[in-house]
Amino acid sequence: MVTREPAAPRRRWRALGARLFTRRRLAGALTAVGSVVGLATGRAREAETLVTGNASSREELRVLADEQAALRRVATLVARGMPPVEVFTAVAQEVGRVLDADATHIVRLDPDGTTTVAASTGAYADGFPVGSRWKIEPPVAVAAALRTGYAARFDDYHRAPGAYGDRLRKLGIRSGAATPIVVEGRLWGAIAVGMRRGRFPADTEQRMSCFTELIATAIANADSRAELRVLAEEQAALRRVATLVAGGASPTDVFDAVTAEFRRLLDGYHMALLRYEPDGTATLVSAHNEPGVTMPAETPWPLEGENVAALVLRTGRVARMDSHEGAPGWAAARIRELGFHSGVGAPIVVEGQLWGAAIVGSRRPEPLPPSTETRMVGFAELVGTAIANADSRAELAASRVRIVAATDGARRRIERDLHDGAQQRLVSLSLELRLAQSAVPPDLPELQTQIGQAIDELDAASDELREISHGIHPAILSEGGLRPALRALARRSAIPVELDVRADDRFRDTIEVAAYYVVSEALTNTTKHARASYAHVTVEQRDDILHLSIRDDGAGGADPTRGSGLTGLRDRVQALGGSIDVSSRSGEGTLIVVELPLQPD
Repeated sequence: MVTREPAAPRRRWRALGARLFTRRRLAGALTAVGSVVGLATGRAREAETLVTGNASSREELRVLADEQAALRRVATLVARGMPPVEVFTAVAQEVGRVLDADATHIVRLDPDGTTTVAASTGAYADGFPVGSRWKIEPPVAVAAALRTGYAARFDDYHRAPGAYGDRLRKLGIRSGAATPIVVEGRLWGAIAVGMRRGRFPADTEQRMSCFTELIATAIANADSRAELRVLAEEQAALRRVATLVAGGASPTDVFDAVTAEFRRLLDGYHMALLRYEPDGTATLVSAHNEPGVTMPAETPWPLEGENVAALVLRTGRVARMDSHEGAPGWAAARIRELGFHSGVGAPIVVEGQLWGAAIVGSRRPEPLPPSTETRMVGFAELVGTAIANADSRAELAASRVRIVAATDGARRRIERDLHDGAQQRLVSLSLELRLAQSAVPPDLPELQTQIGQAIDELDAASDELREISHGIHPAILSEGGLRPALRALARRSAIPVELDVRADDRFRDTIEVAAYYVVSEALTNTTKHARASYAHVTVEQRDDILHLSIRDDGAGGADPTRGSGLTGLRDRVQALGGSIDVSSRSGEGTLIVVELPLQPD
């Protein structure tokens, strides 16, 4: 026979109030006992009734005290934030002792309708070990409680069906009672007690309900702590990725960081980033795979049919597929082949344009958690920011390259124009004057002298023009390379220059020009502003990097953000993919360190 009774704590407290009232009545009765001891025989029966009632009340108080002590012990565990598994074990032990049950266990209701044993004591400890899974069917009390959400009992377990019923009979359990455990409005599981002989008292289910409330509180507290822990871990992961983005990391590094962080947060699910292509396919740019899954990067994925990436492409919004069974298309077939069941995708948007998608896939039978979409959005936004930043840096670098190339081109045109135009005209004019001087009669010495002076002036003007042309782009740099060009630069310097060149190879024209003008500008600034007594220049090739350092013993205090000279050098160096660092503390001189990659990107 199965009876059901709502698991209402209010009834439990009503029963408790009745017992407290019984205690007050007991105090009055004990006083009355002292007055009836000397009564006549006719009143002796009444005194005997009072004594009997007092004994019953004392037993009720003892039971009540034991029950309250058990509840306090469990409540203390809950208040201390002990893990639910410890609370489960304590509740099972306390309930079994308070109710004088032969067996007690707590079961969790699983999504597939089966139950998992969370705690087990008494006869159930061996028969239903913790972690074992059972399919429990009515009319067993725990099955009825889980199906209806109300407390239930069953007093004829010899008719219990299934493997669970067989195990009960093997353990000698004949009757039982169960109360559901509800956590924040959701049926979580049940607590069940069993007895080998007799039946449980009528108020058993009510007495169990107080313990189920404590179990529910422990579970809710643990869930809240877990949610806070997950949130903290997620924020930490987002900060790590955001730091990479803010530091100017390459998109590839950000891709790998995002897939690694998100897969770790989702406890081992597959994570991938796809880039949408103009031809309607998607390219896998980064992935962190589960064991046994091979998805090489830069693999194109056709997006026809039904799949998460195609849904994101069509809608531009977060998409989910809890099953790919029967889904058409090559991608869905490949997903099934890899063993994936469900997936969630979030769009990656770069400056208002859909760039790609972040995809999480699961090979587990159950769908991905409901919070997956929300958690993916933050990472997808960081990926979009990283790509936009990289595009901006690439555009800036390309702009610098164009500016530097245009400047060099203009310089060469000026050199060519000076050489082919004004310089050649001066040379021709000088030759004509020399011819004219040779034709002047000897009796006109003054005219010869005047023509000679004009020739000298033309030669001086030609030399000055040649120096200007060389300053624009020294011919010795094009003809002899960096070493002789720097030597000539050091000789012309107004302050002594110690030159140490440890590179004999010729380099790309852009590298040699950049290195030359870095040294030239640095020495010019040293001469004009540093009040230095000497400068030291070092040029060294290390693997595929050309290292330059220019150091002086001047006043220091140079500000690299002020003045167009260093700004122009920085643009030239960074346009080549290099770096420039200026250190100039006041009173400690100035040090400029430049690194230029010798291999083009």
